[in-house]
Amino acid sequence: MCKFPLARSGMSIGLLGGSFDPAHAGHVHVTRQALRRFGLDQVWWLVSPGNPLKDRGPAPMKARLTAARQLMDHPSVSVTDLETHLNTRYTAQTLDALLHRYPGVQFTWLMGADNMAQFHLWQDWRAIMDAVRVGVIARPGERVGARVSPTARLYRRARLSGRASQLLAKAKAPAWCFINVPMSAASSTAIRAAGGWQP
Repeated sequence: MCKFPLARSGMSIGLLGGSFDPAHAGHVHVTRQALRRFGLDQVWWLVSPGNPLKDRGPAPMKARLTAARQLMDHPSVSVTDLETHLNTRYTAQTLDALLHRYPGVQFTWLMGADNMAQFHLWQDWRAIMDAVRVGVIARPGERVGARVSPTARLYRRARLSGRASQLLAKAKAPAWCFINVPMSAASSTAIRAAGGWQP
């Protein structure tokens, strides 16, 4: 399988990062909603080597990639380990590398509302907001926290309404949009706690 997915200038690509330890139906649901609601051509899953905000290391990369690829079967979705090949640790570094490798491609960073609520804790979070579009998808219990977060307040003028979500992929950064969707309560943490993930 190609280490780097193919994309041509002008395409709109959504990026969903995470440890995917393990990938679950919630990831699939968010991906399908993002493709439809944000007007994206493709979504790439970025299965990360590790999350700098988490103390515990994830399962081996090969196991996580294999499980994610078995679960996410969609012609417009690529499951990748791009950060391993780019040798990047933080999202801002990854985005900088992708923007240089794929000139003219319109990237949208995708995340759940739970991540938006703590986004101001991420390394170089303002650089991320200023470099790419950001699509925020509702998560159980985090609808309000995301919309009143430090990031949401600082970038309030860059917010597109949920009704205008189809415009996000082609908007000029900074631009972000919060969408309410039917929610899945699936959680990697809960799956691991229940013993449902044996890599």
